Amino acid sequence: MKDKTSFLDKKIVTKDVGEETYLSWREALSYAAGRGAQGMSTSMTASKYVNFFITDVLHIKTSHAANIRLYCGMFDAVNDPVMGVLVDKTRTKYGKMRPYIKFAPYFVSLFMLLFFIGSNSLSYALKLALAIVAFVGLDVTYTAFDVPMGALAFSMTPNGTERTKLYGVASIGRMILGAIPTVLVAAAKWLPYFNTHLDHAYRTAAVVSAVFIILLTRLTFRNTKERMEHHEETPSLKDCLYLLVTNVPLLMLVLCNFLFVIIKVSEQASFYFAYDSLFNAKYNVFLDVAKFPGAFLAGLLVPVIVEKLGAKSDSRKFYQACCVMGVVINGLFAASTYNGLINKPAGQPVTLLTGILVVAFTALSTFPLEFKNLMQKEMEAETVDYVEWKSGKRVEGTMLSIMSFTGKLEGTLSSFICLRILSATNYVEHTVDESTIQNPQTRLALFLMTTVFPAVGYLLMLIPIHFYKITGESHRQMMKEIMARREHQAIAAENGGLPLQSEGVSDKEEG
Repeated sequence: MKDKTSFLDKKIVTKDVGEETYLSWREALSYAAGRGAQGMSTSMTASKYVNFFITDVLHIKTSHAANIRLYCGMFDAVNDPVMGVLVDKTRTKYGKMRPYIKFAPYFVSLFMLLFFIGSNSLSYALKLALAIVAFVGLDVTYTAFDVPMGALAFSMTPNGTERTKLYGVASIGRMILGAIPTVLVAAAKWLPYFNTHLDHAYRTAAVVSAVFIILLTRLTFRNTKERMEHHEETPSLKDCLYLLVTNVPLLMLVLCNFLFVIIKVSEQASFYFAYDSLFNAKYNVFLDVAKFPGAFLAGLLVPVIVEKLGAKSDSRKFYQACCVMGVVINGLFAASTYNGLINKPAGQPVTLLTGILVVAFTALSTFPLEFKNLMQKEMEAETVDYVEWKSGKRVEGTMLSIMSFTGKLEGTLSSFICLRILSATNYVEHTVDESTIQNPQTRLALFLMTTVFPAVGYLLMLIPIHFYKITGESHRQMMKEIMARREHQAIAAENGGLPLQSEGVSDKEEG
């Protein structure tokens, strides 16, 4: 008999993977919509575009812009562990995470609009003050949305294969929806009116983002479900730090994130690179479009690879392979474009061959980046399971906030490094004319940040990831023990006895 179940109500994983599956396409796509809303927010406020807006639209000095990104970003990062503990202590009829997903996006949208109304008609001091206030507001409200959104995926299903597929779908949703508001900014030089009014392109993009952030997160709130059990006893902020020290797999991911700052500098420099190394702002749209195949294919292929490998799947080996690929691709990027970028006549656009090479290597370099990022989402979820396995406590918000904390530091420090390097090399701000000529030191700095920095970052990341010991088989065994413990506690509770106290797990090697 033909299955009449609608597509939205079908399971996203139909293959027998040795564990129960839970997620329908309706739930997965609704979660992806919320991730898309996050993408619209971060593409406007945490990427290369915001740096250029501060320095070349608001005309705030690069040294001041660097300090805004550093201090506001540090404040934002510190909020994350606090928000994580708050999420884990939340108990409502909607669950732990979904209440924040319902209300926080309204405030995110409000502060986004406030930030991008900055005007050059204001005095320099007022522009600076407005930028700081709006940035802090964005940081606080986005944290109240970001941490619960990330933690929700950990609670929707305990099935590793299913989670990886959920991350894949969400990654594609974030990539597509996140690109919508940036089209105006990235392609401004191609568009009538906006090509000479970049500030209006930013404001229009901010309005589009603000509206869609609210609409998309409503789908996430309505159609997702928190399934994992939560204990009344939740950890304090002090406990969070202890978990970070004792959770070796998580600590290795955190160290990798700190080293990833070196790689992320290239993204922060990208808009400046198009203007001042390629000497043609129209290249920016090609550089952005070139990144789509890697992100799209990562969302499609990583879940397929993991599902096909089954018991042979090993997240650490996958991560290591991505790092090696990143070293090779960025090394070739530097070697093949050095002459065309550095030795070209000052004030002249790059040759067509050099432009093609830059776009091609930008596309290739996205593959190890996006494949690594997607696999790391499952590795982060594994560390949540690891804590429950060892302690009996389920703390998605706390663990996610630790990773979010380091993620915020990535954006903060990479922006700070990029802007400080530009300031140190006497970068010249653009006005209405894109023909501003930068000195050789600035052009060399942009080249190094774009090509050499990522190669060095990937090479260094191979060191801590070597000590990440959770494998596919050990994670499956871990989940069996967790489920058995929960069942034992449920039986004890039904019989009128106290739930079994967690005795923890010996510090045997998980590998």
